[in-house]
Amino acid sequence: IVRCLCKRGCRVTVLPASTTLAELKALAPDGLMLSNGPGDPAENVQVIANIRDMLDTGIPAFGICLGHQLTALAAGAKTCKMKYGHRGANHPVKDLKTGRVYISSQNHGYMVKESSVPKEIAEVAFVNVNDGTVEGLRYLQKNIFTVQFHPEACAGPKDSEVLFDEFIKMMEE
Repeated sequence: IVRCLCKRGCRVTVLPASTTLAELKALAPDGLMLSNGPGDPAENVQVIANIRDMLDTGIPAFGICLGHQLTALAAGAKTCKMKYGHRGANHPVKDLKTGRVYISSQNHGYMVKESSVPKEIAEVAFVNVNDGTVEGLRYLQKNIFTVQFHPEACAGPKDSEVLFDEFIKMMEE
């Protein structure tokens, strides 16, 4: 993720998950990347609270994998454990806006429950072609989008790396 951002000319500062809103604001970042990580997302109560505070700053944000799940939880959605999870580098993911299908790399055992996503806060942007699960959200009236899959992992061609370009564009605007 850091390499993908640096390749696009970003100056990246890596912060711990415990970073508070005050610490983030002191840095005055152009954007916020919420990265991947292990475990049950719902157990990260303080991180979810911190992200909830950050959602209203106007700072463009992009969440990947655990970052996607934590952002959804901060916005009022729910997550649940999957029976088998998504593992490996051959998961087709459909962009509902363009109809384009990306072959993605994934490694997660939890998912955002579509029925729990507050319709006034976010809309499903990507779905897993195999099982229909939520693979990404676009937040309404906020410069925030998240994906469950790993656009930095190059499962197939580097086609889903365009999501980093979209994040850069959000920061520039």
